[in-house]
Amino acid sequence: MMVEETAGAAEIVAMEARALERWCNGDPGGFLEISADEVRYFDPFLDKRLDGKAALKDYYDGLAGKIFADSFELIDPVVHLVGDAAVLTFNFVSRGRDGAESRWNCSEVYVLQVEGWRIVQTHWSFTAKGRS
Repeated sequence: MMVEETAGAAEIVAMEARALERWCNGDPGGFLEISADEVRYFDPFLDKRLDGKAALKDYYDGLAGKIFADSFELIDPVVHLVGDAAVLTFNFVSRGRDGAESRWNCSEVYVLQVEGWRIVQTHWSFTAKGRS
């Protein structure tokens, strides 16, 4: 794992991993909890960007209990810290019971707020291999 050697970088990767663990168990709320009110969200299943935590909550409410993975990998996370902002990039692979894999690219921009690190920008896309 390539992470800048700082407590902030390690904390961000740990937060992301915990949210992904919940996501793979049908609970997108982990990401909602670590998103800022002003979050912006891109997803290949959406026609356009979502703006704000209320819009993200509406989207996640429709996904709750529907997305599951038996295992996942957060691959090569890199955190680039710039003052009170951080950019996390990684690849993500999830595997279902049927052996199907989903492969993703992810970029998250975090900002240090009073409550701690919060996501202000998310971008998910399929990798070149996509889904198998």
